[in-house]
Amino acid sequence: MSETVINVSELTRRFGAKTALVSVSLSVARGAVYGLVGANGAGKTTLIKHILGLLRAESGSVRVFGLDPVADPVGVLSRIGYLSEEHDVPGWMRVDELIRYSRAFYPAWDDGYAEELRQAFALDLTAKVKDLSKGQKARVGLLIALAYRPELLVLDEPSSGLDPIVRRDILGAIIRTIADEGRTVLFSSHLLEEVEQVADHVTMINQGRIALSAPLDAVRQSHRCVTMRFAESRPHPPAIAGVLRWDGGGQEWTALCRDGSGELHEAVASWGARIVAERVPSLDEIFVAHVGMPAASAPDA
Repeated sequence: MSETVINVSELTRRFGAKTALVSVSLSVARGAVYGLVGANGAGKTTLIKHILGLLRAESGSVRVFGLDPVADPVGVLSRIGYLSEEHDVPGWMRVDELIRYSRAFYPAWDDGYAEELRQAFALDLTAKVKDLSKGQKARVGLLIALAYRPELLVLDEPSSGLDPIVRRDILGAIIRTIADEGRTVLFSSHLLEEVEQVADHVTMINQGRIALSAPLDAVRQSHRCVTMRFAESRPHPPAIAGVLRWDGGGQEWTALCRDGSGELHEAVASWGARIVAERVPSLDEIFVAHVGMPAASAPDA
């Protein structure tokens, strides 16, 4: 059985009248890439702050490497690399100064790997951090998070607002390399296309609740988009169990259904319709079907 790196059980968190997390449970095994997806304000960052020990569980429990991150922050954080959307690094330092400063905190710091990353990211050692572009600051933050080869890499909306080349650096080769070395990645994003490209497992969170959590292949294989054409125009689609969402109108309707489409196929003839297309939906389409809105277009909260 794979070792569990993160174990969150029945975690609930409130901020005044607002409930940010509701009985959230999540298990993250070693050596995989876990995508945590949801709209802004869905609870992703609040969950990550509990994993990092920045927030104490009000009810339920959080364990990272079997440890309580609040009770033993050194034992947990020394094994985690972290990068957030803010890419918060000291602006007054030069890149080489920041590298030397950061290296002092991590006995396992790998100078050779840090230099390899610096060259791959085309970072000027003499440049002031405050003068770097947002993409360059993200690369610096990623270098610092990776250079001591952490067992767990936590990325909280790391590519938000960045250009496609920087996204590729963060969510392409680096993430896959980490996982291939037997280490673990947990990253949150509202950009589901990115999650679909690199994640092994996906957890969808909506309004503080887990809407769906499973291996990515299983999520996609258990959903289908079926387009059917009716002999006559109809104002509403037919009602059938297993259909999460209908789109279309008139004579042509598309159903996104869960757990295959057998029942839908059987009922088509009785409706005077025929199936004209069937495909595997995208992760974004599945998210909309379960949550009711696209993650990327939801308002901030």
